Amino acid sequence: MATKVFIDGSEGTTGLRIFERFSGRDDIEILKIDPELRKDPNERKKLINSSDITFLCLPDVAAKEAVSLVDPDNDHVVIIDASTAHRTEEGWAYGFPELSSSHIEKIRNGNRIAVPGCYATGFISLVYPLISGNILPKDYPVSSFALSGYSGAGKKTIAVYEDPERPSEFSSGREYALTQQHKHLKEMKAITGLSRTPLFSPIIDDYYSGMVVSVPLYTDMLNKKMTPSEILSYFREYYKDQKFIRVAADDDETAASGFLAGNALSGWDGLKIYVTGNEERIVISSQFDNLGKGASGAAIECMNIKLGVDPAKGLNL
Repeated sequence: MATKVFIDGSEGTTGLRIFERFSGRDDIEILKIDPELRKDPNERKKLINSSDITFLCLPDVAAKEAVSLVDPDNDHVVIIDASTAHRTEEGWAYGFPELSSSHIEKIRNGNRIAVPGCYATGFISLVYPLISGNILPKDYPVSSFALSGYSGAGKKTIAVYEDPERPSEFSSGREYALTQQHKHLKEMKAITGLSRTPLFSPIIDDYYSGMVVSVPLYTDMLNKKMTPSEILSYFREYYKDQKFIRVAADDDETAASGFLAGNALSGWDGLKIYVTGNEERIVISSQFDNLGKGASGAAIECMNIKLGVDPAKGLNL
């Protein structure tokens, strides 16, 4: 019997990409809402409670409302939330199964799953293992800079970038979140266990999708001074046998070129880790698609784990 899936917020970028990934899957039955009723709470409630799995691709307030629409006696519907609303909430599994056996078990056994933010995915993929291995002190003053395509900014921003008459500044990279209040900072700190909120400088640029998130570190401030090669080896061991995470070789051609392109892995649903620099100062970086492992791809991966099928089913690896 096919799994009944409802996508609440199917008109947004993430919702559309989730829908696209169901193409050719005969194990999924999509419950569709009348476009005129997509904001009607009664119709949404009916579809949520009729589903086996509901994806929330909504603003935070609407996502919280959607969860409240689940009938109190409905203990079977699984909610997979792609918004910011529940990523650090008690009782919600954090949807990054590669981090630890505990993370994957909570996804497998839970009915409330929060999909990580795109920037947070890149940051946490780097910092969580280093703290877990007692390499990076929890009180390290961590900073991070990141580059992303404009697709992660929503339909209105996409429309501006794709308008032939757009302002000239949209043709260059634009740094934002200048107040250090980016919405992903809460999970970046909470999930990694850092005692300080990271300094974070994201940049949106003139290409559709893909991102690079980087964290610079002084090696003499680590709990154990390590070379770039040693840290690469640590990441390889940490993420061994993980389909969705690749770790660059010491002589990786991309790193050797001196450039990491934000759009190089657009369309791929995994994430690649690089370690560059020297014995005194290193930069660890993650490269991936903000619409893949950074959003809809991660949501589908979590669904597949919950269903007990290949986590990569329907995804591009």
